[in-house]
Amino acid sequence: MAMGYRAFGISGLACARLHSALPSLAPLFRKVASMHVCVLGAGIVGLATAWQLERLGHQVTVIDRAAPGAGASGGNGAQLSYSYVQPLADPSIWKQLPKLLLSPSSPLKLRPQLDPLQWRWGLAFLAACNAQTSRDTTAQLLALAALSRSGFEAMQADVAPDCDFSATGKLVLYASPESLEGARAQLELQRAMGSEQRIVSPDECAAIEPALAGYRGQMAGAVYTPSECAADCLKVCAELMRVLSGRGVRFLLGADVHGFARSDGRVAAVKTSDGDVEADAFVMALGSASHKLGRALGAYLPVYPLKGYSITVDVDPSPGAAPSVNVTDSARKVVFARIGSRLRVAGMAELVGHDASIPATRIETLAAATRAVFPHASPLEELHPWTGMRPATPKGLPIIGRLPSAPSNMLFNTGHGALGFTLAFGSARRIADALEPAAA
Repeated sequence: MAMGYRAFGISGLACARLHSALPSLAPLFRKVASMHVCVLGAGIVGLATAWQLERLGHQVTVIDRAAPGAGASGGNGAQLSYSYVQPLADPSIWKQLPKLLLSPSSPLKLRPQLDPLQWRWGLAFLAACNAQTSRDTTAQLLALAALSRSGFEAMQADVAPDCDFSATGKLVLYASPESLEGARAQLELQRAMGSEQRIVSPDECAAIEPALAGYRGQMAGAVYTPSECAADCLKVCAELMRVLSGRGVRFLLGADVHGFARSDGRVAAVKTSDGDVEADAFVMALGSASHKLGRALGAYLPVYPLKGYSITVDVDPSPGAAPSVNVTDSARKVVFARIGSRLRVAGMAELVGHDASIPATRIETLAAATRAVFPHASPLEELHPWTGMRPATPKGLPIIGRLPSAPSNMLFNTGHGALGFTLAFGSARRIADALEPAAA
């Protein structure tokens, strides 16, 4: 290599210095091979992908029919659960099936539809409800979550978003000794994979989160993860759009995606209500809408909406009234996250198709959970009800990268379920890595 440099009249010492500097200059060289990448979807997954690609020097266009974060991202649970990622597909589901099918008050609800995708997805989900699949899924989710934590931190350093971020830890509450013992097995599994967690008593829960003092008698204990975080996902989406727009990323909002133009086995353009958009590569991050468009490309995406709900309420600022630590009530399947002067309360998972209605009974369930666990947190005067369609796969693993049946320049980044905010920046990194061979 040094001989090659000397041919240009460079000294031996300069040769060595230039050669050692090449790795740090790699990002500059990568810009030479930059591409125009079109990201379909302006939720947190699509925007994290756009941010990652723009950083690497790619030209980026983002397309969505709505405003950034208007779908499943906007009113999500706000928790960033990097170390506690137990998949929904778990062996315990089998005992819950009668309640899932019959009880109107169950936090997990199945309403059978005349929809082949729902039945295919549901059968695959039940097949995944076994111990081995749950362990394998947990390992993969934790690895992706660790990558996402570093990506989120890099985004914070780069964008400095005003998003009510906090890093106060998380408590997962268990109502009975039996359920707490079941949680111990998941804790040991996650601990072996690098998570730092411990089981704490009701008194320890109240010491960690004083707002739980009055609830001590109704729980057997909790799993405490000190490193967990929270933030307002909608604010993160808005900040990413603001910064990326200033850096030259094009946003085509209010545009419906109708299909694709193909050439030589590749996607040449995406067809939208505002015209065709050509690009070198495309990333589909359209959440639960990805299935239909994936099918148009010849790819089966096992993504189905898991409908969830949330309320967002102003908190009483008195010490010990509202929680500052993230809390998950495992029995109710409800999460509580403090975002600034507000409390986000979210939960439930309904396999009911694309029904975007908000039944008053579901919102009252969230309000009742808030009164039961944190009776002094808020007067609950304005609830700001919300519903969103979490794009879920049967195993709980997102679909990231290329699919053999789809055009090679179409990458997929979808199916994150309830962990979209947690996993967004990790999956964005994997999309960027997957594009590298094509960009080299």
